[in-house]
Amino acid sequence: MYEQYLIEFKQQDELLAMDPVKLDTWHKNINEIIEHNSNSENSWKKGINSFTDMTFEEFASFYIMAPQADCSATEGSSKALFEIEEQDLDMPAGWDWRDHKGVTPVKNQGHCGSCWTFSTVGTLEAHIMIKYGEFRNISEQQLVDCAQAFDNHGCNGGLPSHAFNYIMYNGGITDESHYPYTAKDGACGYFPNNKTAEVDGGPINITRGDEDELKAAVYMHGPVSVAFQVIKGFKEYHSGVYQSDECGTLPTQVNHAVVAVGYGVENDVPYWIVKNSWSATWGDQGYFKIARGVNMCGIA
Repeated sequence: MYEQYLIEFKQQDELLAMDPVKLDTWHKNINEIIEHNSNSENSWKKGINSFTDMTFEEFASFYIMAPQADCSATEGSSKALFEIEEQDLDMPAGWDWRDHKGVTPVKNQGHCGSCWTFSTVGTLEAHIMIKYGEFRNISEQQLVDCAQAFDNHGCNGGLPSHAFNYIMYNGGITDESHYPYTAKDGACGYFPNNKTAEVDGGPINITRGDEDELKAAVYMHGPVSVAFQVIKGFKEYHSGVYQSDECGTLPTQVNHAVVAVGYGVENDVPYWIVKNSWSATWGDQGYFKIARGVNMCGIA
């Protein structure tokens, strides 16, 4: 098992030689990766990445937002647009918007709990791609700096549903070239003349816990903003269908917003295909699979 890590292990040992605390963390995480991957019952694999020299607490302080008090999902039925029985739809067993020119490049949120902005922008970019066939590189930083009146908190977290409402009531959002990302809170500097995209009519909420409705929404309309709870171990995700019996399932426990871009089945386990915001070098080229149909880690 150790052979696959020898090169990375030696290189990282040399890089961390001057920091014994980091080096100790690196060794502990490597051993946890090897132990996890040695268990054939696990449906997913861990791997070395840029977070392997961090404790989970250190990682969470940079990349995970505080759980939000509100939830975007609705308690009852959502709009009639999604009130369709799954058996009435001719939906394929698997669907991936990456194969249908409906997903834009993976980005990197950096040391800022701004995942809610990347979830919002990633979803909006995807729908623009599907509708117009073009990539508009929309600004996350505008949301970080300008959406506080909609109960969002920049690098300390927020809700994509509130961000969509901000874009709608603000009359639009600009692109990265006019408002580049800095991974830190700043003063709002949006100029309406630089508008790149709009949101018309506000967000449509999926019924809480209804993953059939979520599946229909993803297939029929495009990628959907979702959130779940990141716990220890997930930061080293590499491949397979992520499952955990330790994460929470309540809407008040989710702490990371992402984008559902498809679904499928692997080894008889249904899963969601999810776009993350920790760079394309993390996970499976910036994506991960998570179990579907069981509200895994609060994804529904």
